[in-house]
Amino acid sequence: MKRVLIITYYWPPSGGAGVQRWLKFTKYLPEFGWEPFVLTIRPEYATYPVLDKSLNKEVSDKVHVVKTASKEWFSLYQKVSNTGKVPYAGFANETSRVSFREKVARFIRGNFFIPDPRKGWNKHALFAARKMIRENGIDVVATTSPPHSTQLIGLKLSREFHLPWLADLRDPWTDIYFYRQFYPTFPAHTLNKGLERRVLHHAAMVTTVSASLQQLLAEKIRTGMEKIRILPNGFDPDDFKNLSPPASGKFVITYVGTLAESYPLEAFLEAFKRFLDSHPGTLLRFIGTLAPVQKKKIGKLPPQNIEMIPYVEHRTAIEYMSSSSALLLIIPRHQNNKGIVTGKLFEYLAVARPVLFLGPEDGDGAEIIRRSGAGKVSHPEDTDKIMEILSEWKNRMPEIIPNIEFSRKNLTGQLATMLDEMQAK
Repeated sequence: MKRVLIITYYWPPSGGAGVQRWLKFTKYLPEFGWEPFVLTIRPEYATYPVLDKSLNKEVSDKVHVVKTASKEWFSLYQKVSNTGKVPYAGFANETSRVSFREKVARFIRGNFFIPDPRKGWNKHALFAARKMIRENGIDVVATTSPPHSTQLIGLKLSREFHLPWLADLRDPWTDIYFYRQFYPTFPAHTLNKGLERRVLHHAAMVTTVSASLQQLLAEKIRTGMEKIRILPNGFDPDDFKNLSPPASGKFVITYVGTLAESYPLEAFLEAFKRFLDSHPGTLLRFIGTLAPVQKKKIGKLPPQNIEMIPYVEHRTAIEYMSSSSALLLIIPRHQNNKGIVTGKLFEYLAVARPVLFLGPEDGDGAEIIRRSGAGKVSHPEDTDKIMEILSEWKNRMPEIIPNIEFSRKNLTGQLATMLDEMQAK
């Protein structure tokens, strides 16, 4: 059996959608002839925005996992900003009014810790990775990010050992929607873009989650489209067994995930408020990390019609999805948001509840919704259309058929084919 070394910062007990991707790949890779070895950080040294200890049970006994210490620079951010928090995606757990201390902390983060503060793990990871490669006859190295500093580990290992290297970018690097919130100076931005190009150029293959992101990355290097492949996120059917049906007689709309300030919520809340005039028993439920400014907006609705629930374990989140009448998915405002395809979208598909997609109508996520027949797409500021969709669903709920195109096993088969191709060269 061929062997792949997977280097990932996020691994159980870390929670969040980023963990699911490679946790599930390692579950199914042995079925396709690949033995996975995982290198990650020891939890006591890590700075995870959220924890989900239930995911520890999902680590396959066929996976060899090595964990190392680290020098974590986020402790400096916490001291300078005086927040005591690990920043969440899009700073969703921070207030919209940024204090001077927080601005200083972000400036330090964006200009002195390039590409990110988690690069303190790299020295420890490299030492362990070299040993794992020598002792286990590794055939291919795979790195996944964010944090994008992890890609620099793969860059160094591929040069030292002349091994084929797959760089998996789940999110954009210098084009991420909250990048400018780090106040990067011209020299810092130039350095960051240079590191990004080096990774894209030297990796034997690059995977990413959507066609738009593939195009975005390919434009940074001459041979981009030849080696940048789409490997979307997905869902594991094993996670969706024995689920609860929607609540009888009650219309429940659920949003699961991060809701940072950049997520356009105003038109939906206005449509929902108008919808309540004729359907006062409807419940709007948000589960996950919400920006304070978003909480304030939601809190203006009648309290009996809203629920705001903090981050929950993966299985619990799935139960909330399944017990809902409809699911809400919102894409943040950003010039490159057409390529944002959140991992939550595929879990929405798996529970087979109609999805209201609010984002770019010509984006990759919208295309998946239409192609799968999984729901409706609307511009996030089109209050009338949103109201129309909610009214239509309240009168007659559409029947959604689960789509196995994005099952984790099918996607792992695609990954294995790519690894085979790299290893054969």
